[in-house]
Amino acid sequence: MTLCHSYLLNSESLCMRIRLSFLLLSIFCVHTSANADEWKLVWQDEFDGKSLNYQQWETEVNAFGGGNQELQIFTDRPKNVRVQDGNLVLEAHQDNAGIAGTVREYSSGRVRSKHRGDWKYGRFEIRAKLPAGQGMWPAIWMLPTDEKYGTWASSGEIDIMEFKGQEPKTVLGTLHYGGQWPQNAYSGDQFELKQGSFTEEFHTFAIEWQEGEIRWYVDGELYQTQSKWHSAAAEYPAPFDQRFHLVMNLSVGGQFVGNPNDSTQFPAQFLVDYVRVYQKR
Repeated sequence: MTLCHSYLLNSESLCMRIRLSFLLLSIFCVHTSANADEWKLVWQDEFDGKSLNYQQWETEVNAFGGGNQELQIFTDRPKNVRVQDGNLVLEAHQDNAGIAGTVREYSSGRVRSKHRGDWKYGRFEIRAKLPAGQGMWPAIWMLPTDEKYGTWASSGEIDIMEFKGQEPKTVLGTLHYGGQWPQNAYSGDQFELKQGSFTEEFHTFAIEWQEGEIRWYVDGELYQTQSKWHSAAAEYPAPFDQRFHLVMNLSVGGQFVGNPNDSTQFPAQFLVDYVRVYQKR
């Protein structure tokens, strides 16, 4: 092959790569533009201030254990819940903290938007970095604001993201529905990263919820769609036809994730960069 011929082939190859790059960019721009045309931002928190915005969030304080035999208490102390460096920080400690006469080995943080942000349908997008370690259980989820169909799980629960700290590449998305416990039902799926982990950098978790269908995304990639659920109290699409609010927390231990062990490091942080809620135009 002559030098001139090689140069011409390399030039043609370069031109082809450039044309392909512009084509992919144009497809991406059309896609994002279509999304912008479809969804309108109606509620957001970028956590850029110096403290939690209590017009949008409530800090929960309890030693209930969530019905899952969790080991933490949730407090409103700044060491457990704060806004810092552009993030919401939910931080778990092994500090034998106590509230209302109850002392637990672990403390952590939990916030919710109930009566401050409640929605029926929409796109819910959260960018977060998750904590590593056996027994770490961060979650982004939604609960019914009014419990029209009864107590859990007859009025529903939408788990946007749940994570086991000892499984750093995998997150889960789940629906809970049916009747009141123990006549409840659930269905869901999981997403596994091909490279890296959810504990090394921030990732985006989202659902798109419309009448009769809920879709789950990680970093913009659709990984499950659910449309087959039921209610013991009303006709389909109940219970997912009422207002829900957001909940974000970092739990420690319990039946779902197992308890911490000697390898678990404290304090552990669940960092949330932003929460954005969109509704159809």
